[in-house]
Amino acid sequence: MEFRKSQTIYMQIADHICENIMNKKVNQGDRIESVREMASNIQVNPNTVMRTFSYLQDQGIIFNKRGIGYFVADDAVDRIISIKKQDFVNNYLPEVFKMMDLLGISFKELEEIHKNKSKVQG
Repeated sequence: MEFRKSQTIYMQIADHICENIMNKKVNQGDRIESVREMASNIQVNPNTVMRTFSYLQDQGIIFNKRGIGYFVADDAVDRIISIKKQDFVNNYLPEVFKMMDLLGISFKELEEIHKNKSKVQG
């Protein structure tokens, strides 16, 4: 795993785990790697992975079965979507609106740009 300087490592690991859940590489109810396994695999301090797991557990995305390990919660996908939507609205959308305003791009124009781009890619 390659890390970016723009975000804390534990949150990048959390995003990676969430993406794997959303992409169904890890399913609801599945056991995820242990703290030590993951730390070794991605070459980070186990305390960093533990911080990631604590965050994900606080968000209800994973849960711990004492002595057995961490598992993906049944409603993990819904929780991830909710968290990601809130993050988008709070952290990315204001910048999008600012740039649209500065560049004079309307919602209708943006929709047309998106439709044309989808046609070219499809």
